[in-house]
Amino acid sequence: MDISLDRSGSVGALAALLESMAERPGVAGMMVLACDGNGFTADELDPLLRAATRPVFGGLFPQIIHGREHLERGSLVVGLPLPPRICIVENLSDPATDIDAGLAGLAEPGSTLCVFVDGLSRRIGATITALFENFGLQPNYIGGGAGSLSFVQKPCLITPRGLLKDAVVLAGTDLRSGVGVAHGWQVASDALKVTAADRNTVLTLNGRPAFDVYRERVEPMAGRQLDAEGFFSVAKGFPFGIRRLDSEVVVRDPLLVGEGGALVCVGEVPEGAFLHVLRGASHTLLDAAAQTVRKADDAFDGEPPEQATRMFIDCISRVLFLGDDFVRELEAVDRGEPLFGALTLGEIANSGREFLEFYNKTSVMALIEG
Repeated sequence: MDISLDRSGSVGALAALLESMAERPGVAGMMVLACDGNGFTADELDPLLRAATRPVFGGLFPQIIHGREHLERGSLVVGLPLPPRICIVENLSDPATDIDAGLAGLAEPGSTLCVFVDGLSRRIGATITALFENFGLQPNYIGGGAGSLSFVQKPCLITPRGLLKDAVVLAGTDLRSGVGVAHGWQVASDALKVTAADRNTVLTLNGRPAFDVYRERVEPMAGRQLDAEGFFSVAKGFPFGIRRLDSEVVVRDPLLVGEGGALVCVGEVPEGAFLHVLRGASHTLLDAAAQTVRKADDAFDGEPPEQATRMFIDCISRVLFLGDDFVRELEAVDRGEPLFGALTLGEIANSGREFLEFYNKTSVMALIEG
């Protein structure tokens, strides 16, 4: 795969990258990962995307990854050697939207399905369920939530129709891959039953306001008081974990305190589930990131490719937690092959041949042929 980087974050530079990439021999499609900090608008990007001479897909993210760098401004254009099959579902949060429509033929056994979703849409869980019910684990899945750390929903998905919000763009390719998933967060509390929830909002735990129960567990570990105003500055180090059978816990990031002591999370939390408060340390997160490389290599379908590229989807909240140590996370996953990716609002992947999930605070590595 061909990878081109613009550091300026300008519309003109992205237009030049798209034109140049489309003219390269063997490029049949283009993935675009760009920074929310570029300030791109639909009015600026729609003419470029609709005029692209190759199928184009991707998104705007808090940061992008190029080698051992993570950038708050700039754009990546990745040339694909095989044409992607693209499906777009708009108005994703509307319960009347049929997510299954248009999925037929999108993914084949042994293929790779890229999934980019508006990270602030409200039916991400339903999207994951639809994908699993249609394709199971026949393809590998890699992708994540696009959007802004301002948590204001705005157009953030790059598609042949233009820049969209409240949508998901799916791109199926016949490229072989292997995917590895790990997070490094460890269980630090007793099990807490979700006694009431509304999609991504936990209303009560053990029959009491969720914030009250969470605060009782976290304050002794954090060594400071937890209040609604400065909630995320503490909560970023103490996410929830949902128990899954025969698997690592799936992390859910509590973002803010809602009405009546509810906790609003990135991603849906099912009523009746059991949660634990998790905690981590730099070394456990860095070790987990390194494990994704081995897991992706072990999961690769067939003989190792002569040429390979690594796509790393990592949660932006790991940057917020690790701070200056985050560069060590990129060093831990760099094995010398071309490396690119995005820092996302939630990650989408299959864990080997076991589960398809929407993750938080998790590292996902894909080894892709080409």
